[in-house]
Amino acid sequence: MRAILGLCVFSLCTGAVGADDPLVTRSGWEVGGQVARYHYEEPGVMSLNGDRFGVTGAYTATNEKHAYGRIEARWSYGELEYQGSGTLEGVPDQLLEVRMLAGRDYPRGSVAWSPYVGAAFRYLYNDLRGTTSTGAIGYRRESFYFYIPLGVTLRMPLGGTWVLAPQLEYKGLVHGVQRTHLSDTGLGLSDVSNQQSKGSGYRAQLMFEGPRWSFGLWTDYWDIKDSDVQPVGLGVSGMEPANWTRETGVELRYRF
Repeated sequence: MRAILGLCVFSLCTGAVGADDPLVTRSGWEVGGQVARYHYEEPGVMSLNGDRFGVTGAYTATNEKHAYGRIEARWSYGELEYQGSGTLEGVPDQLLEVRMLAGRDYPRGSVAWSPYVGAAFRYLYNDLRGTTSTGAIGYRRESFYFYIPLGVTLRMPLGGTWVLAPQLEYKGLVHGVQRTHLSDTGLGLSDVSNQQSKGSGYRAQLMFEGPRWSFGLWTDYWDIKDSDVQPVGLGVSGMEPANWTRETGVELRYRF
C-alpha cells in the first residue's frame, strides 16, 4: 500500500505536461456529474434499490515519459426503497469515494494502452431509521472499504481530437468495516463493528473523450463475503451477511 501511494505522489509531483496526442492520458482538472441506478442485496435477507445523483472531480498530472498520476473523488446520493422485513420508502443513502492512481501510456500505432494501479477508499452511509410496513424498526449503517484498483484503459481514435476509451478494472478488497447502529432500535442492543476481509469487485466503462468534454456509460460491482461475528448485547451475536452491489450509470465531465 505504501509503495502504491509513493508511486502516485511521485507521478503527480513530476509536473503536468500537455499532451498533443489524443491517445495518451490528458492532464488537468476535471469536474462532472453522474446519474445511476443502484441495487444492493443481501440474498434472502434484504435489498435496497433506487436512483442516485452524484458529482465527480479529478486531477491528472503527466510527464514526458508518458507516466501519469491521478486523484479522483466522487459523492453520490439517493433515496432508496428498502425491501426485507417489510418495505420502507425514501431511505437516505450517501456514498463517498476517493482514489489515487498511477500508470503509464503505451502507444502502439493507432491505439494506446494505459495500465494503472492505485489505492482507494469507499464510504457508504445508509439511514434506515424508521418503521417498515410490517412494524420492523430500522437503524443506521456505515460501510468502509479500503481496496486496490488494478485496471487498463484502451484509447482508439474516432476522428479529429476525439477518442473512444473503454476501461476495465479489478478491485481487490484489502479491508472492510461495517458499522451498524443497533442502538437506534431502542431494544437494548449495542452498536457493533464487523470486519470484512474477503471480497472483490470490478468496474467497466465506455467513455468518449474530447479535448474538454467527455461522456459515457459505466457499471460498478462489488461482491463481499460474510464478515466476522461480534456480540451485540443481550447475549446475541451478529455479522454482516454476504452481499453484492451493482451501480450502473452515465457520466458527463469537463476538463480545464
